[in-house]
Amino acid sequence: MKLLSLAALIGAFGCFTLPAPATAQQSCGQRDQVLERLGSQYGESRQSIGLAPNNGVVELFASTETGTWTLLMTQPNGVSCLIASGQAFEMTAEVAQAKGDDA
Repeated sequence: MKLLSLAALIGAFGCFTLPAPATAQQSCGQRDQVLERLGSQYGESRQSIGLAPNNGVVELFASTETGTWTLLMTQPNGVSCLIASGQAFEMTAEVAQAKGDDA
């Protein structure tokens, strides 16, 4: 069932696809439409965020109820592209140690 949901998510992004080289097909769309779909169909909300070297915003969306997750990158022009998605998402409470700290 979860595999079917993943296929549906990838298919859902298909309707937002922008032209891309045949060797690097990506599922992309306008950010507001992508977020609406992630929230309404998968119950996913943003869990983390970071800035990529190309000024793209990388975000992890996930549902703690269903375990689905989606990794997006949004370019400065407002287009979001699916980087990866999956299942079995779990929140962790691990804290990174600074270099040089004893374990």
